[in-house]
Amino acid sequence: MQYDVVVIGSGPGGYVGAIRCAQLGLKTAVIEKYKTFGGTCLNVGCIPSKALLDSSEHFHNAAHTFQTHGINLKDLKVDMPQMIARKDDVVAQNTAGIQYLFKKNKIDSFQGLGSFVDKNTIKITKEDGTTETITAKNVIIASGSKPTALPFLPIDKKRIITSTEALNIKEVPKEMVVIGGGVIGLELGSVYARLGTKVSVVEFMPAIIGTMDAGLGKELQRVLKKSLGMEFYMGHKVTGATAKGKRVTVTADNAKGEQVKLEADYCIVAVGRTAYTEGLGLENIGIKTEERGNKIPVNAHLETAVPGVYAIGDVIKGAMLAHKAEDEGVYVAETLAGQKPHINYNLIPGVVYTWPEVASVGFTEEQLKEQGTAYKAGSFPFKASGRAKASMDTDGFVKVLADAKTDEILGVHMIGPRAADMIAEAVVAMEFRASAEDIARICHAHPTYTEAIKEAAMAATDNRAIHM
Repeated sequence: MQYDVVVIGSGPGGYVGAIRCAQLGLKTAVIEKYKTFGGTCLNVGCIPSKALLDSSEHFHNAAHTFQTHGINLKDLKVDMPQMIARKDDVVAQNTAGIQYLFKKNKIDSFQGLGSFVDKNTIKITKEDGTTETITAKNVIIASGSKPTALPFLPIDKKRIITSTEALNIKEVPKEMVVIGGGVIGLELGSVYARLGTKVSVVEFMPAIIGTMDAGLGKELQRVLKKSLGMEFYMGHKVTGATAKGKRVTVTADNAKGEQVKLEADYCIVAVGRTAYTEGLGLENIGIKTEERGNKIPVNAHLETAVPGVYAIGDVIKGAMLAHKAEDEGVYVAETLAGQKPHINYNLIPGVVYTWPEVASVGFTEEQLKEQGTAYKAGSFPFKASGRAKASMDTDGFVKVLADAKTDEILGVHMIGPRAADMIAEAVVAMEFRASAEDIARICHAHPTYTEAIKEAAMAATDNRAIHM
Protein backbone atom coordinates (compact mmCIF):
# COMPACT_ATOMS: atom_id res chain seq x y z
CA MET A 1 0.00 0.00 0.00
CA GLN A 2 1.16 3.55 -0.74
CA TYR A 3 -0.15 4.85 2.56
CA ASP A 4 -0.96 3.59 6.03
CA VAL A 5 -3.86 6.05 6.23
CA VAL A 6 -5.77 8.15 3.71
CA VAL A 7 -8.13 10.80 5.07
CA ILE A 8 -10.98 12.02 2.90
CA GLY A 9 -11.70 15.62 3.92
CA SER A 10 -9.54 18.28 5.55
CA GLY A 11 -11.97 19.83 8.03
CA PRO A 12 -11.20 19.86 11.78
CA GLY A 13 -11.69 16.10 12.04
CA GLY A 14 -9.76 15.27 8.90
CA TYR A 15 -6.72 17.51 9.29
CA VAL A 16 -6.33 16.90 13.03
CA GLY A 17 -6.69 13.13 12.52
CA ALA A 18 -4.14 13.23 9.72
CA ILE A 19 -1.63 15.17 11.81
CA ARG A 20 -2.01 12.77 14.74
CA CYS A 21 -1.54 9.80 12.38
CA ALA A 22 1.67 11.37 11.08
CA GLN A 23 2.89 12.09 14.61
CA LEU A 24 2.45 8.40 15.40
CA GLY A 25 4.61 7.36 12.45
CA LEU A 26 1.87 6.42 9.99
CA LYS A 27 2.42 7.41 6.35
CA THR A 28 -0.56 9.67 5.71
CA ALA A 29 -2.33 11.42 2.84
CA VAL A 30 -5.31 13.78 2.77
CA ILE A 31 -7.76 14.28 -0.09
CA GLU A 32 -9.65 17.58 -0.21
CA LYS A 33 -12.41 18.34 -2.71
CA TYR A 34 -12.02 22.10 -2.53
CA LYS A 35 -9.06 24.36 -3.32
CA THR A 36 -8.45 25.29 0.31
CA PHE A 37 -8.05 23.12 3.40
CA GLY A 38 -10.13 23.39 6.54
CA GLY A 39 -13.56 22.20 5.46
CA THR A 40 -16.75 23.97 6.48
CA CYS A 41 -15.34 25.14 9.82
CA LEU A 42 -12.42 27.19 8.54
CA ASN A 43 -13.88 28.29 5.22
CA VAL A 44 -17.60 28.91 5.70
CA GLY A 45 -18.38 28.01 9.30
CA CYS A 46 -16.81 28.48 12.72
CA ILE A 47 -13.93 30.78 11.82
CA PRO A 48 -15.56 33.28 9.42
CA SER A 49 -18.71 33.50 11.53
CA LYS A 50 -16.66 34.29 14.64
CA ALA A 51 -14.75 36.94 12.70
CA LEU A 52 -18.03 38.64 11.78
CA LEU A 53 -19.41 38.17 15.28
CA ASP A 54 -16.38 39.97 16.72
CA SER A 55 -16.54 42.79 14.17
CA SER A 56 -20.26 43.34 14.67
CA GLU A 57 -19.87 43.26 18.45
CA HIS A 58 -17.25 46.03 18.25
CA PHE A 59 -19.67 48.14 16.19
CA HIS A 60 -22.60 47.46 18.53
CA ASN A 61 -20.57 48.44 21.58
CA ALA A 62 -19.30 51.58 19.87
CA ALA A 63 -22.89 52.54 19.06
CA HIS A 64 -24.50 51.60 22.37
CA THR A 65 -22.05 51.38 25.28
CA PHE A 66 -18.98 53.48 24.50
CA GLN A 67 -20.63 56.70 25.69
CA THR A 68 -21.30 55.13 29.08
CA HIS A 69 -17.62 54.23 29.26
CA GLY A 70 -16.74 57.87 28.57
CA ILE A 71 -15.83 57.34 24.93
CA ASN A 72 -17.59 59.68 22.52
CA LEU A 73 -17.75 59.01 18.79
CA LYS A 74 -19.60 60.63 15.93
CA ASP A 75 -20.41 59.68 12.35
CA LEU A 76 -20.22 55.99 13.22
CA LYS A 77 -20.94 53.77 10.22
CA VAL A 78 -20.42 50.21 8.97
CA ASP A 79 -17.95 49.56 6.15
CA MET A 80 -19.37 46.21 5.14
CA PRO A 81 -16.86 45.43 2.34
CA GLN A 82 -13.99 45.99 4.80
CA MET A 83 -15.69 43.82 7.41
CA ILE A 84 -16.02 41.01 4.86
CA ALA A 85 -12.43 41.53 3.69
CA ARG A 86 -11.14 41.17 7.26
CA LYS A 87 -13.16 37.99 7.64
CA ASP A 88 -11.68 36.64 4.42
CA ASP A 89 -8.15 37.43 5.64
CA VAL A 90 -8.78 35.54 8.90
CA VAL A 91 -9.96 32.55 6.86
CA ALA A 92 -6.92 32.74 4.57
CA GLN A 93 -4.52 32.78 7.53
CA ASN A 94 -6.13 29.70 9.04
CA THR A 95 -6.32 27.66 5.84
CA ALA A 96 -2.69 28.51 5.04
CA GLY A 97 -1.81 27.33 8.52
CA ILE A 98 -3.12 23.85 7.75
CA GLN A 99 -1.05 23.70 4.58
CA TYR A 100 2.02 24.54 6.69
CA LEU A 101 1.14 21.84 9.23
CA PHE A 102 0.78 19.22 6.48
CA LYS A 103 4.23 20.05 5.16
CA LYS A 104 5.72 20.08 8.65
CA ASN A 105 4.30 16.61 9.37
CA LYS A 106 5.19 15.23 5.90
CA ILE A 107 1.56 14.60 4.97
CA ASP A 108 0.80 14.31 1.25
CA SER A 109 -2.23 16.27 0.08
CA PHE A 110 -4.37 15.77 -3.02
CA GLN A 111 -6.94 18.16 -4.46
CA GLY A 112 -10.03 16.48 -5.89
CA LEU A 113 -13.04 14.34 -5.04
CA GLY A 114 -12.03 11.12 -3.31
CA SER A 115 -14.18 8.04 -3.97
CA PHE A 116 -13.84 4.36 -3.14
CA VAL A 117 -12.91 1.91 -5.88
CA ASP A 118 -12.56 -0.74 -3.20
CA LYS A 119 -11.87 -0.49 0.52
CA ASN A 120 -8.15 0.06 -0.03
CA THR A 121 -8.21 2.00 -3.30
CA ILE A 122 -9.31 5.63 -3.62
CA LYS A 123 -9.86 7.38 -6.92
CA ILE A 124 -9.21 11.13 -6.95
CA THR A 125 -11.17 13.07 -9.56
CA LYS A 126 -9.56 16.45 -10.08
CA GLU A 127 -11.21 19.71 -11.08
CA ASP A 128 -10.07 19.33 -14.71
CA GLY A 129 -11.66 15.86 -14.90
CA THR A 130 -8.42 13.87 -14.75
CA THR A 131 -8.10 11.08 -12.21
CA GLU A 132 -5.48 9.18 -10.25
CA THR A 133 -5.68 6.42 -7.67
CA ILE A 134 -3.92 5.86 -4.38
CA THR A 135 -4.01 2.92 -1.99
CA ALA A 136 -4.12 2.69 1.79
CA LYS A 137 -4.31 0.13 4.58
CA ASN A 138 -6.86 2.31 6.35
CA VAL A 139 -9.20 5.09 5.28
CA ILE A 140 -10.82 7.77 7.45
CA ILE A 141 -13.96 9.38 6.04
CA ALA A 142 -14.13 12.98 7.28
CA SER A 143 -16.30 14.52 4.57
CA GLY A 144 -18.35 16.70 6.93
CA SER A 145 -21.79 18.13 6.31
CA LYS A 146 -23.75 20.68 4.29
CA PRO A 147 -26.71 22.94 5.17
CA THR A 148 -30.01 21.11 5.25
CA ALA A 149 -32.53 22.30 2.66
CA LEU A 150 -36.30 22.25 3.07
CA PRO A 151 -37.89 20.41 0.11
CA PHE A 152 -40.64 23.01 -0.28
CA LEU A 153 -38.30 26.00 0.00
CA PRO A 154 -35.79 26.34 -2.86
CA ILE A 155 -32.58 28.18 -2.00
CA ASP A 156 -31.55 30.60 -4.75
CA LYS A 157 -28.33 31.68 -2.94
CA LYS A 158 -29.22 35.32 -3.70
CA ARG A 159 -32.13 36.26 -1.45
CA ILE A 160 -33.07 32.90 0.04
CA ILE A 161 -29.71 31.81 1.35
CA THR A 162 -27.80 29.44 3.63
CA SER A 163 -25.20 30.25 6.25
CA THR A 164 -22.53 30.15 3.52
CA GLU A 165 -23.98 33.06 1.52
CA ALA A 166 -24.83 34.94 4.73
CA LEU A 167 -21.10 35.35 5.34
CA ASN A 168 -20.69 37.47 2.22
CA ILE A 169 -23.54 39.98 2.18
CA LYS A 170 -21.98 43.24 1.02
CA GLU A 171 -24.49 45.64 2.59
CA VAL A 172 -26.40 45.86 5.86
CA PRO A 173 -29.92 44.58 5.15
CA LYS A 174 -32.88 46.52 6.51
CA GLU A 175 -34.77 43.33 7.34
CA MET A 176 -33.84 39.67 7.59
CA VAL A 177 -35.77 36.50 8.38
CA VAL A 178 -33.91 33.58 9.92
CA ILE A 179 -35.60 30.18 9.67
CA GLY A 180 -34.32 28.16 12.61
CA GLY A 181 -33.60 29.11 16.21
CA GLY A 182 -30.52 26.95 16.60
CA VAL A 183 -26.87 27.90 16.97
CA ILE A 184 -26.17 28.87 13.34
CA GLY A 185 -29.32 30.94 12.87
CA LEU A 186 -28.90 32.85 16.13
CA GLU A 187 -25.22 33.58 15.59
CA LEU A 188 -25.70 34.93 12.06
CA GLY A 189 -28.91 36.68 13.01
CA SER A 190 -27.14 38.46 15.85
CA VAL A 191 -24.33 39.59 13.51
CA TYR A 192 -26.77 41.56 11.37
CA ALA A 193 -29.01 42.66 14.26
CA ARG A 194 -25.97 44.34 15.84
CA LEU A 195 -25.34 46.22 12.61
CA GLY A 196 -28.91 47.57 12.55
CA THR A 197 -30.89 44.92 10.66
CA LYS A 198 -34.37 44.08 11.93
CA VAL A 199 -34.07 40.31 12.42
CA SER A 200 -37.02 37.94 12.80
CA VAL A 201 -36.41 34.34 13.87
CA VAL A 202 -38.98 31.70 12.93
CA GLU A 203 -38.71 28.48 14.93
CA PHE A 204 -40.91 25.38 14.79
CA MET A 205 -40.16 24.32 18.38
CA PRO A 206 -41.39 26.21 21.46
CA ALA A 207 -37.85 27.25 22.44
CA ILE A 208 -34.60 28.37 20.81
CA ILE A 209 -31.40 26.27 21.21
CA GLY A 210 -33.76 23.45 22.15
CA THR A 211 -31.07 20.81 22.77
CA MET A 212 -29.55 22.83 25.62
CA ASP A 213 -30.81 23.38 29.15
CA ALA A 214 -34.20 25.12 28.92
CA GLY A 215 -33.15 28.00 31.14
CA LEU A 216 -30.42 28.99 28.68
CA GLY A 217 -32.78 29.35 25.72
CA LYS A 218 -35.27 31.34 27.77
CA GLU A 219 -32.61 33.79 28.95
CA LEU A 220 -30.96 34.09 25.52
CA GLN A 221 -34.26 34.89 23.84
CA ARG A 222 -34.97 37.56 26.45
CA VAL A 223 -31.57 39.20 26.03
CA LEU A 224 -31.53 39.12 22.21
CA LYS A 225 -34.95 40.75 22.14
CA LYS A 226 -33.98 43.35 24.73
CA SER A 227 -30.51 44.26 23.46
CA LEU A 228 -30.81 43.71 19.70
CA GLY A 229 -34.53 44.02 19.05
CA MET A 230 -34.72 40.54 17.52
CA GLU A 231 -38.26 39.21 17.10
CA PHE A 232 -39.12 35.56 17.71
CA TYR A 233 -41.93 33.56 16.17
CA MET A 234 -41.94 30.41 18.27
CA GLY A 235 -44.06 27.37 17.44
CA HIS A 236 -44.36 28.52 13.82
CA LYS A 237 -44.21 26.08 10.91
CA VAL A 238 -42.67 27.60 7.79
CA THR A 239 -44.73 26.80 4.69
CA GLY A 240 -42.79 28.63 2.00
CA ALA A 241 -40.62 31.50 0.85
CA THR A 242 -40.60 33.38 -2.43
CA ALA A 243 -38.12 35.92 -3.76
CA LYS A 244 -39.18 38.77 -6.01
CA GLY A 245 -36.59 41.34 -6.97
CA LYS A 246 -34.78 42.39 -3.81
CA ARG A 247 -37.47 41.19 -1.41
CA VAL A 248 -38.38 37.84 0.12
CA THR A 249 -41.76 36.82 1.53
CA VAL A 250 -41.79 34.03 4.10
CA THR A 251 -45.04 32.34 5.09
CA ALA A 252 -45.61 30.30 8.23
CA ASP A 253 -48.48 28.85 10.25
CA ASN A 254 -48.67 29.70 13.94
CA ALA A 255 -49.83 27.33 16.68
CA LYS A 256 -53.47 28.14 15.89
CA GLY A 257 -52.98 27.32 12.21
CA GLU A 258 -53.20 30.96 11.17
CA GLN A 259 -50.91 32.13 8.39
CA VAL A 260 -48.21 34.68 9.18
CA LYS A 261 -46.33 36.61 6.46
CA LEU A 262 -42.91 38.12 6.96
CA GLU A 263 -41.12 40.28 4.38
CA ALA A 264 -37.39 40.96 4.30
CA ASP A 265 -34.36 41.64 2.16
CA TYR A 266 -32.90 38.21 2.90
CA CYS A 267 -34.05 34.90 4.32
CA ILE A 268 -31.43 32.65 5.92
CA VAL A 269 -32.42 28.97 6.04
CA ALA A 270 -30.67 27.54 9.11
CA VAL A 271 -32.57 24.37 9.96
CA GLY A 272 -29.56 22.15 10.56
CA ARG A 273 -26.96 20.28 8.57
CA THR A 274 -26.88 16.96 6.72
CA ALA A 275 -23.95 14.54 6.44
CA TYR A 276 -22.11 14.99 3.13
CA THR A 277 -21.52 11.65 1.40
CA GLU A 278 -22.20 12.45 -2.27
CA GLY A 279 -19.62 11.04 -4.66
CA LEU A 280 -17.74 9.01 -2.04
CA GLY A 281 -18.61 5.74 -3.76
CA LEU A 282 -19.80 4.16 -0.51
CA GLU A 283 -21.94 1.76 -2.53
CA ASN A 284 -18.77 0.30 -4.02
CA ILE A 285 -17.68 -1.02 -0.64
CA GLY A 286 -21.11 -1.87 0.79
CA ILE A 287 -21.62 1.04 3.19
CA LYS A 288 -25.22 2.19 3.55
CA THR A 289 -26.08 5.52 5.18
CA GLU A 290 -28.90 6.02 7.67
CA GLU A 291 -32.16 7.44 6.33
CA ARG A 292 -32.24 10.22 8.94
CA GLY A 293 -29.46 12.72 8.38
CA ASN A 294 -27.59 10.53 5.83
CA LYS A 295 -25.11 9.48 8.57
CA ILE A 296 -22.59 6.66 8.20
CA PRO A 297 -23.06 3.97 10.90
CA VAL A 298 -19.94 3.19 12.97
CA ASN A 299 -19.11 0.98 15.96
CA ALA A 300 -17.63 2.01 19.31
CA HIS A 301 -14.19 2.35 17.65
CA LEU A 302 -15.63 4.60 14.89
CA GLU A 303 -15.09 1.82 12.34
CA THR A 304 -17.70 1.34 9.64
CA ALA A 305 -19.16 -2.01 8.58
CA VAL A 306 -16.10 -2.33 6.33
CA PRO A 307 -12.91 -3.28 8.26
CA GLY A 308 -10.23 -0.64 7.95
CA VAL A 309 -12.63 2.11 6.92
CA TYR A 310 -13.45 4.62 9.66
CA ALA A 311 -15.68 7.71 9.78
CA ILE A 312 -15.59 10.75 12.05
CA GLY A 313 -17.19 14.15 12.64
CA ASP A 314 -20.38 15.44 11.09
CA VAL A 315 -20.70 12.42 8.82
CA ILE A 316 -21.46 10.12 11.81
CA LYS A 317 -23.88 10.23 14.74
CA GLY A 318 -23.65 12.83 17.47
CA ALA A 319 -23.35 16.58 17.77
CA MET A 320 -22.04 18.37 14.69
CA LEU A 321 -19.20 20.16 16.44
CA ALA A 322 -15.67 20.86 15.21
CA HIS A 323 -14.11 19.88 18.53
CA LYS A 324 -16.00 16.58 18.56
CA ALA A 325 -14.60 15.85 15.09
CA GLU A 326 -11.09 16.74 16.25
CA ASP A 327 -11.29 14.38 19.23
CA GLU A 328 -12.61 11.62 16.97
CA GLY A 329 -9.77 12.18 14.50
CA VAL A 330 -7.24 11.76 17.30
CA TYR A 331 -9.17 8.76 18.64
CA VAL A 332 -9.00 6.88 15.32
CA ALA A 333 -5.32 7.77 14.80
CA GLU A 334 -4.36 6.46 18.23
CA THR A 335 -6.51 3.35 17.77
CA LEU A 336 -4.70 2.58 14.50
CA ALA A 337 -1.38 2.98 16.34
CA GLY A 338 -2.43 0.37 18.91
CA GLN A 339 -3.25 2.76 21.73
CA LYS A 340 -6.39 2.75 23.91
CA PRO A 341 -7.87 6.27 23.65
CA HIS A 342 -11.26 7.28 25.00
CA ILE A 343 -13.93 9.92 24.33
CA ASN A 344 -16.58 10.78 26.90
CA TYR A 345 -19.35 12.06 24.65
CA ASN A 346 -21.27 13.41 27.63
CA LEU A 347 -18.41 15.82 28.28
CA ILE A 348 -18.19 17.46 24.86
CA PRO A 349 -19.23 21.08 25.47
CA GLY A 350 -21.71 22.95 23.32
CA VAL A 351 -21.32 26.68 22.68
CA VAL A 352 -23.38 29.45 21.10
CA TYR A 353 -21.27 32.49 20.18
CA THR A 354 -23.95 35.13 20.55
CA TRP A 355 -23.43 37.84 23.17
CA PRO A 356 -23.89 36.88 25.86
CA GLU A 357 -22.28 33.57 24.96
CA VAL A 358 -23.97 30.31 25.89
CA ALA A 359 -22.11 27.15 26.93
CA SER A 360 -23.15 23.81 28.31
CA VAL A 361 -21.67 20.45 29.28
CA GLY A 362 -23.10 17.29 30.82
CA PHE A 363 -26.73 16.56 31.58
CA THR A 364 -29.44 19.21 31.41
CA GLU A 365 -31.99 19.58 34.17
CA GLU A 366 -34.63 18.17 31.82
CA GLN A 367 -32.53 15.05 31.16
CA LEU A 368 -31.94 14.43 34.86
CA LYS A 369 -35.65 14.68 35.55
CA GLU A 370 -36.42 12.28 32.69
CA GLN A 371 -33.84 9.80 34.02
CA GLY A 372 -35.22 10.05 37.54
CA THR A 373 -31.80 11.11 38.86
CA ALA A 374 -31.94 12.89 42.20
CA TYR A 375 -30.01 16.13 41.85
CA LYS A 376 -29.48 19.53 43.40
CA ALA A 377 -29.09 22.78 41.49
CA GLY A 378 -27.26 26.00 42.23
CA SER A 379 -27.35 29.18 40.15
CA PHE A 380 -25.53 32.48 40.30
CA PRO A 381 -26.46 35.56 38.21
CA PHE A 382 -23.85 37.72 36.51
CA LYS A 383 -25.63 40.81 37.78
CA ALA A 384 -24.11 39.89 41.16
CA SER A 385 -20.59 39.57 39.70
CA GLY A 386 -18.18 42.43 40.31
CA ARG A 387 -16.26 41.69 37.10
CA ALA A 388 -19.46 41.60 35.05
CA LYS A 389 -20.59 44.93 36.50
CA ALA A 390 -17.23 46.47 35.56
CA SER A 391 -17.60 45.35 31.93
CA MET A 392 -21.38 46.02 31.74
CA ASP A 393 -22.07 42.34 30.96
CA THR A 394 -24.60 41.55 33.67
CA ASP A 395 -27.06 39.41 31.69
CA GLY A 396 -27.09 35.67 32.27
CA PHE A 397 -26.16 33.14 34.93
CA VAL A 398 -24.22 29.97 35.74
CA LYS A 399 -26.08 26.83 36.80
CA VAL A 400 -24.37 23.83 38.42
CA LEU A 401 -26.21 20.50 38.70
CA ALA A 402 -24.84 17.94 41.16
CA ASP A 403 -25.84 14.46 42.31
CA ALA A 404 -28.05 14.77 45.41
CA LYS A 405 -26.16 12.01 47.26
CA THR A 406 -22.56 12.06 46.02
CA ASP A 407 -22.32 15.78 45.07
CA GLU A 408 -20.63 14.78 41.79
CA ILE A 409 -21.13 17.47 39.13
CA LEU A 410 -23.58 16.18 36.50
CA GLY A 411 -23.96 19.28 34.35
CA VAL A 412 -22.90 22.90 34.08
CA HIS A 413 -24.86 25.42 32.02
CA MET A 414 -24.03 29.07 31.56
CA ILE A 415 -25.04 32.14 29.62
CA GLY A 416 -22.89 35.20 30.07
CA PRO A 417 -19.63 36.95 29.13
CA ARG A 418 -16.89 34.60 27.87
CA ALA A 419 -18.96 31.51 28.64
CA ALA A 420 -17.30 29.77 25.66
CA ASP A 421 -13.96 29.96 27.46
CA MET A 422 -15.27 29.43 30.99
CA ILE A 423 -16.97 26.12 30.18
CA ALA A 424 -13.52 24.47 30.01
CA GLU A 425 -13.25 24.65 33.80
CA ALA A 426 -16.43 22.61 34.09
CA VAL A 427 -15.23 20.08 31.49
CA VAL A 428 -11.94 19.56 33.35
CA ALA A 429 -13.76 19.19 36.68
CA MET A 430 -16.25 16.68 35.29
CA GLU A 431 -13.56 14.69 33.46
CA PHE A 432 -11.95 14.13 36.86
CA ARG A 433 -15.40 13.50 38.43
CA ALA A 434 -15.18 16.47 40.75
CA SER A 435 -17.91 17.37 43.20
CA ALA A 436 -19.61 20.75 43.47
CA GLU A 437 -17.77 21.09 46.78
CA ASP A 438 -14.45 20.69 44.95
CA ILE A 439 -15.25 23.69 42.73
CA ALA A 440 -16.52 25.63 45.74
CA ARG A 441 -13.18 25.06 47.53
CA ILE A 442 -10.96 26.10 44.60
CA CYS A 443 -9.64 29.66 44.89
CA HIS A 444 -10.78 31.70 41.91
CA ALA A 445 -9.04 34.97 41.04
CA HIS A 446 -10.96 38.14 41.83
CA PRO A 447 -12.47 39.87 40.00
CA THR A 448 -13.15 37.35 37.22
CA TYR A 449 -16.18 35.97 35.45
CA THR A 450 -15.24 32.45 36.61
CA GLU A 451 -16.12 33.39 40.19
CA ALA A 452 -19.71 32.86 39.04
CA ILE A 453 -18.93 29.16 38.56
CA LYS A 454 -17.60 28.93 42.13
CA GLU A 455 -20.64 30.77 43.51
CA ALA A 456 -23.03 28.51 41.57
CA ALA A 457 -21.21 25.45 42.96
CA MET A 458 -21.53 26.91 46.45
CA ALA A 459 -25.22 27.47 45.83
CA ALA A 460 -25.55 23.81 44.84
CA THR A 461 -23.94 22.70 48.12
CA ASP A 462 -26.03 23.86 51.06
CA ASN A 463 -27.18 27.03 49.27
CA ARG A 464 -24.21 29.00 50.54
CA ALA A 465 -23.35 31.42 47.72
CA ILE A 466 -21.71 34.48 49.25
CA HIS A 467 -22.56 37.32 46.88
CA MET A 468 -26.31 36.97 46.55
